Amino acid sequence: MNIFRRRGRGDAERTTATPADEATALYEAGRYAEAEAAALAVARSRPRDDQYGAMALNIAALAAGAQGHSAEAVATYDQALVVFSRIFGAGHWLTLKLRSDRAQQLTALDRHAECEVECAAVAATAALGTGPEMARLAAAARNGLVFALNAQGRHQEAESVAREALASHAVRDRMSLVLRLGLARALNGQARHQEALDEARGAGELFRALPERERRPDQGAVELVSASALFGLQRVAEARQLAATAQEMCTASFGIEHRRSVEARELLERIDGAGS
Repeated sequence: MNIFRRRGRGDAERTTATPADEATALYEAGRYAEAEAAALAVARSRPRDDQYGAMALNIAALAAGAQGHSAEAVATYDQALVVFSRIFGAGHWLTLKLRSDRAQQLTALDRHAECEVECAAVAATAALGTGPEMARLAAAARNGLVFALNAQGRHQEAESVAREALASHAVRDRMSLVLRLGLARALNGQARHQEALDEARGAGELFRALPERERRPDQGAVELVSASALFGLQRVAEARQLAATAQEMCTASFGIEHRRSVEARELLERIDGAGS
């Protein structure tokens, strides 16, 4: 999470404490409101164009988005982008990552076409770079692109992008998890519900294998996609149970305004409406 942490032999070497460490720890613990407040306090206390102030703005934006406050998150990302561009340059992977993260908040504001354009641009730029950071960034931007395409009903395109990204990202990590979930959403959108369910089950196995702190941002995601597939397969009782579980998990983790909490609630309403 700490984007300024240097990694050394076996990740054992760490830098000394930074001003944003408390906000980072709160974010990684899932205490998003506290993380946002702590990060904004750090940002306000730092001089202009200070790297730790920039990092704090990034954490504040991530924490706002995790609470479902997407407009607030985008506004904070806009502030951070100005600073990141001055400190690192427009082509640096940290600046590009910030653009990708910001774009993915646009989907919660129904600004799907903007998200598509920005994620496609970041992915194309990252694909021209070298090193693990650029490779991971390309996968992250493609994940945002998959979500934007699915949100626009362009599920075949989303499937193609997701499969291409997964083929390029062989590591079984959180990035593979979200790409597989995006692929499952694309399959659900094409009414290929059994394939979607199989993909979601594989994603569930991967989710359970991840460290706890890496699982936090995706609480309820596997259950939600699985519930949608089960509903498409007319396995209504199972679908409702999983959708209710997803809503409970998402609300507890992110609050009622988060897009995943809203999606789970809307799926429950559809399931109940179909049974009435």
